[in-house]
Amino acid sequence: MSTPREPGAPGTGPGASTGSGPATPDAPFEETPWRRLDPRTLLVHCGWMAAPFGSLALTALATGGRISIEAWITLAALTASFAVLTTLGLIRWARTDFRITVPRGGEGAGGGASPTFDVRSGLLTRRLRSVPLHRIRTVDLTATPVHRVLGVTVLRAGTAGSGDGSSELSLEALAVPEAERLRTELLAYADAEAVANDPVVARISWRWLRYAPLTFWVIGGVFVVAGGAYRALDGIGIEAWKLGFVQRAFTEFGARALWLTIPAALLVILALGSVGAVVLYVENWWSYCLEWTDSRTLRVRRGLLTTRAVTIERARLRGVVLREPLLLRAGGGALVRAVAGGLGNREENRKRSGLLPPAPRAEALRVAGGTLRSPFPGSAAPAALTPHPRVALRRRRVRGLLFVVLPGTAVLAGLGAAFTPVLLHCAWIYALITTALSLWLARDAYRNLGHGLDGPYLVARSGTFSRDTVALQRDAIAAWTFSTSPFTRRAGLVTLTAAVAAGEDGYRIPDLPAADAPGFATTAAPGILDEFLVHPGPAPVPGQRAR
Repeated sequence: MSTPREPGAPGTGPGASTGSGPATPDAPFEETPWRRLDPRTLLVHCGWMAAPFGSLALTALATGGRISIEAWITLAALTASFAVLTTLGLIRWARTDFRITVPRGGEGAGGGASPTFDVRSGLLTRRLRSVPLHRIRTVDLTATPVHRVLGVTVLRAGTAGSGDGSSELSLEALAVPEAERLRTELLAYADAEAVANDPVVARISWRWLRYAPLTFWVIGGVFVVAGGAYRALDGIGIEAWKLGFVQRAFTEFGARALWLTIPAALLVILALGSVGAVVLYVENWWSYCLEWTDSRTLRVRRGLLTTRAVTIERARLRGVVLREPLLLRAGGGALVRAVAGGLGNREENRKRSGLLPPAPRAEALRVAGGTLRSPFPGSAAPAALTPHPRVALRRRRVRGLLFVVLPGTAVLAGLGAAFTPVLLHCAWIYALITTALSLWLARDAYRNLGHGLDGPYLVARSGTFSRDTVALQRDAIAAWTFSTSPFTRRAGLVTLTAAVAAGEDGYRIPDLPAADAPGFATTAAPGILDEFLVHPGPAPVPGQRAR
């Protein structure tokens, strides 16, 4: 976060430490030397050259060493880009430094000054970013395979109010021992009281690998890889559809009985997806450990090729989410995410908030409780929460029939009437299957609806493709949003959203009774809606009867 310096603030005035020159005797801060990034930063910035040079090498192999004039022009452009970027990287490295300033006589000296983390950068316009250490909430060490080969890592320090990533301090790249020392320094001002019980909340158990194929990547990962391979081939001028083995595969597929080839193709996709999901699980969660480093700092370490170590200050932890995707829930598994501030924007929050990989639900409940330092409020069965009115079930049934059953049936029936009666049979088969499936999913989604209060936590559960149970600190709720549509107003329902400065910024409770929603919101977070719920009427006129 860019913090403007005021007269007398740390780093300004006659006693400011600028990295050169002696400090005046009345300087409130110790003269702290500026530190540089590791010189191997330059090599990290050259890693992007691997993909284009690899494409040229593949092109040369595919064409027998014959490289077109366009390829030579591309090579010349890459060489020029390499020279320019290397020069810019050298200047950036030379012009970026950092330090931790400490008040003379320790923390709190110098008229209440506190230690700060300072980062200077910029070529033409010099920028000094200074953040008090007590505002730093998370410290993330991330190392890609290139970083690991070079023995460096990227340090990102998240501060209060850095939800959009604009306030994040990032240093790329530091030597691993230096990064570890810097992280210790940045977090040294948290409460150092030792944890009385075992600080380790969870470690990896490779028996959890059986849950890897029950995630999205078992099918979606195959198409993601196929799409990436297609783009890579297209980038080097190879049209995948014109390759001989691809054309033969499609010819053979269409020449055989589809009732055999389609299930066989699905089995191949599932097999490849399962292997890929297991590999991805191992890469993401290798050496996983969730632990309290002290009474106020939670740390998650994981990763095989790309390592990640995320620290979350307890003061910024607003709750946890127990997530149960449909397939994982069918297998008795779940995963856990943190609701915490300072984890960056939505994409960074998705990467950093994971506290537990897909694991048994009992383990997920235990980890969620260990994170909150109390039993997880969402461990109760869905029936233990306040149910929602049955009109919510009707809405889900209608949505399934209107948006899933009806369009597909109409398209197949129309094509069947226009081309072949076979599609007419497909239409009624599709209608039967999707109607049964939609009604079942609607029933499941309705059963999963629930909300309630459990001590200091608001608990909300919803979803069928991913049943999410969020336990949110009630005092963290900053605002309420009431959302309706013409259909929900007619049904007497409202969607209540609790806004918090953490996690996904808002957590929904769908399809609450409109008459009960204000009362529940007021009970959950008193004081927010008071001015809207109290409407004093006009003073009565003497002699007029009140209505």
